[in-house]
Amino acid sequence: MTTLTSADSATPQAPAGAPAPGRRRGRGAVWRSFLTNRKANVGFGMFFVLLVMAVFPSLFTSVSDPTAPARFTPRLTPSGAHWFGTTSLGQDIWALFVYGAREPLIIAVVAGGLATVISVLVGVSAAYLGGIPDNVLSFITNVVLVIPTFPLVIVLSAYAGKPTLTIMVAVLVVTGWSYGANQMRAQALSLRNRDFLESSRVRGERRSYIIVFEMLPTMISLIIANFLGAALYSVLAAAGLQFLGLGDPNSDSWGTMLYWADSQSALESGTAWWAVLPAIGIAVLGVAFALMNYAFDEISNPALRPVRRQRGKLGVRRRPGSARTAAVAGGGAGNE
Repeated sequence: MTTLTSADSATPQAPAGAPAPGRRRGRGAVWRSFLTNRKANVGFGMFFVLLVMAVFPSLFTSVSDPTAPARFTPRLTPSGAHWFGTTSLGQDIWALFVYGAREPLIIAVVAGGLATVISVLVGVSAAYLGGIPDNVLSFITNVVLVIPTFPLVIVLSAYAGKPTLTIMVAVLVVTGWSYGANQMRAQALSLRNRDFLESSRVRGERRSYIIVFEMLPTMISLIIANFLGAALYSVLAAAGLQFLGLGDPNSDSWGTMLYWADSQSALESGTAWWAVLPAIGIAVLGVAFALMNYAFDEISNPALRPVRRQRGKLGVRRRPGSARTAAVAGGGAGNE
């Protein structure tokens, strides 16, 4: 017979359905780690500048309708009035760039967000349910994974009818969820038999409750990293489609700027900034998402964290003229 001691009886029990304090602290640690990560700070800073530009374009240019043709003298060189010159159609290149930041950000957030939602639903459901649902969902995911992505995007865009922002987002979502679903399934499989999930099943919690309130909070860093990866893919794929002429030619977007710059021979006609500036914008936005993605990878996987940080945690410091300090310290710890 089990004897219940007074210490055991006095131990406070967490209320049913409440998340464990350790997991609450874990979620807080994710955000603290993000705020102290250099890659995250640089990436978010780049993204924030572009976000302000997209939301408040009037702060960066006085031109209200940058796509209106023949508004200025064509092919003007950079000057105080036109920082990067004008296009062969008489448009201010800097104004086109500023207003062109809005659509890539919309595509990144919407397409990346929807693709991440599908990835989470498919991957976590497949891992937790198991059996036939797992086999069916995994088969669909693997089929989409082996199809070359960008050719599929081109084919879907070409046959989707009139190019609009909604159609482009839909195409990117359809082709951008499978890789994340595979990652979500692998992570959920490693969590399925953990003690805190078993205790939820013993309490009689519904499957939907266990997935949403018990499993997903422990995967928050992976979910965010997956969103950033999907957003990066969406930005680059959308720019590629627009450059090929599969987007709306009248839209304010960096990819559309590249399309018109190429069709008007910008590099040969002396308006090189027409092509260079949107390319820089796409690269900066892509690097911003990539840096934040790397940061969350480091946060969720300690093996990827910088060696300098790991050395600092171990208390090993290199002094000038003592190149073997770290090696000696490691050997001494091993001997002990």
